[in-house]
Amino acid sequence: QVQLVESGGGLVQTGDSLRLSCAASGRTFSSYAMAWFRQAPGKEREFVAGISRSGGRTFYADSVKGHYTISRDNTKNRVDLQMDSLRPEDTAVYYCAARLMNLLHTDPGTDRRNYDYWGQGTQVTVSS
Repeated sequence: QVQLVESGGGLVQTGDSLRLSCAASGRTFSSYAMAWFRQAPGKEREFVAGISRSGGRTFYADSVKGHYTISRDNTKNRVDLQMDSLRPEDTAVYYCAARLMNLLHTDPGTDRRNYDYWGQGTQVTVSS
């Protein structure tokens, strides 16, 4: 069992930065590839960024490449999402997700149905 708790959301202006954090419980955090998804009002939940179990490989949606950075610290059971140059279209609830995987350096994938655990979400609002 893994519990995920997101933090760091808020209301910012266009061009600002935010850093989201996801704290994971349990002693097997390094067994999970991690990802961030987001869901805007009236839209489906979409993949934003993913990171392999080792942290050595990262993956991004085209819409956020170059201004989001995902990272993890397996000693602290934490995964972060640094968001720079925020735009109004980045407004959404952001969710942390964990997927149990055998391989150390594998992409966890963009399909939310493959993820085993989810956090409760944190709201990010970017005003124009």
